Amino acid sequence: MHPSINVPITQELVYGALELEQTATGVLLRRLPAWAVAQSPGGLLADAVTQPSGVRLVFRTEATTIELTTLRTTQLYVGGPSWPAGVYDLCIDGELTAQASVDGGNVVAIDLATGTTETKPGGPGTLRFVELPARMKRVEIWLPHRETTELVALRADAPVEPVPTGERRVWLHHGSSISQGANAATPSSSWPAVAATNAEVDLINLGFSGNALLDPFTARVMRDTPADLISVKIGINLVNADLMRMRAFPPAVHGFLDTIRDGHPDTPLLVVSPVSCPIHEDTPGPGAFDIEAFTSGQSRFVATGDPAEVAAGRLTLTTIRAELARIVAQRQVDDARLHYLDGRELYGPADVEELPLPDDLHPDTESHRRIGERFARLAFAEGGAFGDHHS
Repeated sequence: MHPSINVPITQELVYGALELEQTATGVLLRRLPAWAVAQSPGGLLADAVTQPSGVRLVFRTEATTIELTTLRTTQLYVGGPSWPAGVYDLCIDGELTAQASVDGGNVVAIDLATGTTETKPGGPGTLRFVELPARMKRVEIWLPHRETTELVALRADAPVEPVPTGERRVWLHHGSSISQGANAATPSSSWPAVAATNAEVDLINLGFSGNALLDPFTARVMRDTPADLISVKIGINLVNADLMRMRAFPPAVHGFLDTIRDGHPDTPLLVVSPVSCPIHEDTPGPGAFDIEAFTSGQSRFVATGDPAEVAAGRLTLTTIRAELARIVAQRQVDDARLHYLDGRELYGPADVEELPLPDDLHPDTESHRRIGERFARLAFAEGGAFGDHHS
């Protein structure tokens, strides 16, 4: 049966996006508001913000057929490996039930040699989910986590209603490309999505590729976003961007946490240090593409800093972990709901041996699953940062 009901795409159906912009095509989803993006130089954050990691359409319906029309914008590096089309994950009552992709869309070609970009415009595409259970059910459509997505139209063959708010706790998380889901095959298999599904919480994922940089505007957005649980994963981007030295790092962490606490004085707040990443454990940034691997069609990263400069304040994952642990311990004297989790408990040296980072920087899908399951167990279990607070 052809879906005959056009469903307006409104904020109450869209989970995980902080701003919806009406465009000439449809609805563009942002995970940070435009004012915040405007405070960041360059386009990397602007791209990441419109890649809807953790964003999903959530509703209740008896529909057996659902259609979604979207306009995708993807990026490719000239001469480099191509990425597969983004995946839409359909979950019914928490269970992954179907997957699909759309054709067409805009393509932005990036030439690393010249620093130029060229956009090849394309049209929207439509995906269909059919033969769904003919009963009232909670439907979640997880949107692709690494391609900009505009929602053009949503159609169903039965009425759609929003899920009542307040049914689940809201978990607000900030991190890097690993939190955004880099190298995870599908949006619901990124580690924050896995953890949120296991813990039955509603995720707002502020994981931004290359942009977990203790930006004050991100802290202010987190301060002003309603949430029951908050986590911040700090470290890898500060190293591979070679952004600051040890003199600047502790005050920046304190300031970031202070700002969050201005809006969430009593909310459980978890600071997570970096997972294992051998290239940056003891070698500072900046990180860079491995050009030799890149020209042969592989995506790999290398650390280009000098370990001898750590003594002068250059940051590594090892020094960042030690300092984060010290900062949290210092603050816990006056903040009983502040917690610390060493990222190596999520993915440590033994995991690197068993499930190596395929590009030397980002976990693969199986590692994302392992990280998400461990995070759910460590953070949400009784005695964990999020386990004792159910208000």
